[in-house]
Amino acid sequence: MLSESEPRPKRRKRYSGKNPRRFEDKYKEHDPLRYQETVAKVLASGKTPAGSHVPIMVAECLEALRLQPGMIGMDATLGNGGHAREILQKIAPGGMLLGLDVDPIEQPKTESRMRDEGFTAEVFEAVRSNYAGIGKVLGARQISGVDFIFADLGCSSMQYDDPSRGFSFKLPGPLDMRMNPGRGLSAGEWLQRVSAEKLATALAENSDEPRADLIAQNLAGIHFADSPALVAKLREILAGLDEELVDLTIRRVFQAIRIEVNDEFAALDRFLQLLPSCLKPGGRVAILTFHSGEDRRVKKAFQALFRAGVFSELSDQVGVASADERRANPRSKPAKLRWAVLAD
Repeated sequence: MLSESEPRPKRRKRYSGKNPRRFEDKYKEHDPLRYQETVAKVLASGKTPAGSHVPIMVAECLEALRLQPGMIGMDATLGNGGHAREILQKIAPGGMLLGLDVDPIEQPKTESRMRDEGFTAEVFEAVRSNYAGIGKVLGARQISGVDFIFADLGCSSMQYDDPSRGFSFKLPGPLDMRMNPGRGLSAGEWLQRVSAEKLATALAENSDEPRADLIAQNLAGIHFADSPALVAKLREILAGLDEELVDLTIRRVFQAIRIEVNDEFAALDRFLQLLPSCLKPGGRVAILTFHSGEDRRVKKAFQALFRAGVFSELSDQVGVASADERRANPRSKPAKLRWAVLAD
């Protein structure tokens, strides 16, 4: 029994209904180690628990990297650390992994979890950096080249599931979409400033949107208070179309704007340009992409470097998730895996 001087423990908020609906109230998914049974049930149903990330094509990625104990490498997109954990198991003992992530909200959480799981500074270092900065990261540590580089492009589930980040059109939130909310323009600010011509180009190049001109003429220069306001405007523009097609178009618009706001293609092009100088001879790179714009860039860059004799080997064909994985984790469906080997 508590004495009058002792603080009473804070009671968990009560909800109407069986489970909380809002992301910020989903206490079980926010503490997966404590509620492992609940998280396991969500995974078994073929869904991703809110605020978490299920690593995709893990076995295929590890095979592409041909990891061995004692290797030094880089996970250029740390995210929730799912791939990093598996990589670290393969390069132990004696291995070292640098994990890069530009997100100032998620990166400290992942680093803390990795430390709690026993990955010390001697085997794992979390670095706040975009993958375009791989050269600077290695240079600052006087590392001339690594044995492998892995990258899992696009957004993480944690970013999509958090309404305060504004990445998803399914959840109400601010129209932000920045992977680093402390830098650059938010999606709302960018839309208000962009010209119709530039927006149409972004929609066509970033997401292959067939109605790019129509949408751009009706969106450019407008202030949207939040993501629901943008969704409402898009539904107005697309009135008369099949509902499934409307949802697909809205998804493409959000993707195109996100890519532009985060300058993702410029960062990817720089990353691909730097890869050869950051690998040891015989070093391997494996990259997961999630839409055609990313995959085209990776494919063309790898092929050009192969023709120039910089890469000695490429993946014969693009890798995709197995049927079992696609059923268990729908977010794996668009994933494509490509790998390459630096010439000796």
